[in-house]
Amino acid sequence: MTRIYKPLMVLIALVFWNITDTYAQEALKPRPSPLEMVTMKYEDTYIKITYCRPHKRGRKIFGDLLPFDEVWRTGANEATEITITGSIKLGDQIIKPGTYTLFTIPNKDHWTIILNSELGQWGAYNYNSKLDVIRFDIPVLTTKEVYEPFTIAFEQKAHSAELVMMWDRTKVTIPIVFM
Repeated sequence: MTRIYKPLMVLIALVFWNITDTYAQEALKPRPSPLEMVTMKYEDTYIKITYCRPHKRGRKIFGDLLPFDEVWRTGANEATEITITGSIKLGDQIIKPGTYTLFTIPNKDHWTIILNSELGQWGAYNYNSKLDVIRFDIPVLTTKEVYEPFTIAFEQKAHSAELVMMWDRTKVTIPIVFM
């Protein structure tokens, strides 16, 4: 009986040790700027934007936390990425299907919108303008409403859409035409 008893006790001890080791792991804390994904589909064209949502938290955003005339990752943490499965016209530029990094350069009266071919970037620290696919300016709207988290959304129309970015009292609307 002791021949069976010792291995059985060792096995039980290993199982309990494994269980307590697994449950002793530190719980992951949620990010202060959570990951978000927005999507839209029009006929055979699908658009997906993956970004992290920073919050205002009482801070002055544009011209302070985000200085004017500097490249921004368009969110927090990893740089924002946009995937397009069919050709579209974004603003006044034609975009071919693919995945791009979405950078912006906020200014007081307009933003510069940039799609860049280098993926997997953290922030805009290694931004390389030589890899820009498109770049254009779009006017800024000032809103009465305060948007606490940075928000990207789509507003779908009959045969087009708008890509809308909102934070604090700032709103930027980029027209999308499906090709």
